[in-house]
Amino acid sequence: VCCLEMTTKRKIIGRLVPCRCFRGEEEIVSVLDYSHCGLQQVPKEVFNFERTLEELYLDANQIEELPKVIAALRKLSIPDNDLSSLPTTIASLVNLRELDISKNGIQDFPENIKCCKCLTIIEASVNPVSKLPDGFTQLLNLTQLYLNDAFLEFLPANFGRLVKLRILELRENHLKTLPKSMHKLTQLERLDLGNNEFSELPEVLEQIQNLKELWMDNNSLQVLPGSIGKLKQLVYLDVSKNRIETVDLDISGCEGLEDLLLSSNMLQQLPDSIGLLKRLTTLKVDDNQLTILPNAIG
Repeated sequence: VCCLEMTTKRKIIGRLVPCRCFRGEEEIVSVLDYSHCGLQQVPKEVFNFERTLEELYLDANQIEELPKVIAALRKLSIPDNDLSSLPTTIASLVNLRELDISKNGIQDFPENIKCCKCLTIIEASVNPVSKLPDGFTQLLNLTQLYLNDAFLEFLPANFGRLVKLRILELRENHLKTLPKSMHKLTQLERLDLGNNEFSELPEVLEQIQNLKELWMDNNSLQVLPGSIGKLKQLVYLDVSKNRIETVDLDISGCEGLEDLLLSSNMLQQLPDSIGLLKRLTTLKVDDNQLTILPNAIG
């Protein structure tokens, strides 16, 4: 715990942990960091700065609940704690832009999280979240969503309302399909669906034209269909550790592709059209049943 002594400065910039020994004029504290402090609850001192506090870091403690919230907060970071739920009072965080609640025991989001309309980044990976409430799809300013290693079996039907999403990571869930509304995600550039339960490439993917990075490794795909060739902007594609027997000729449509990972599948041959991927710098086809490679690769 730091002892802060200020005499002339009116604003504290940086990550500071205050104690009770302030002297001089009242300080304007905008950032507090209580990470790795062995805390079991949010320190009461935090609420002395609720009018000015914009960033609060509570990483890696043993906090079980959020007693109340601070309306001025723009960033709340409380990963690696013992939260089992988010309070409905989170709705009053109307200025919140970044929320990190990863590595907790949170099972669901309250419906009224829709009131946090300024949210742009949510990191909620490694939580037993089984579904997202409809209110979640009203976070229309969301640009990044990380929900890896959870229990999701499906996404809300109107998930496509999140039209500003650029990064969506849903690795290690139980997803089998994607909602058709996702064709509206025209700004999506990175999509991670690795370690799910897809048996085929979701049709809606071919409509996400600006997609640059796609992970679908560790699923149950049997075919890499021609529709993948409609993703002209795709740079990175990982479909390793599936059951793929066939790669369609139209993969040549992925004219921007630089990395193609096909390791650990059931391929007996590759299409000659792979030779048309002029920007390809990495091609991994180990652990398949190939006996020859197409001459076009040379």
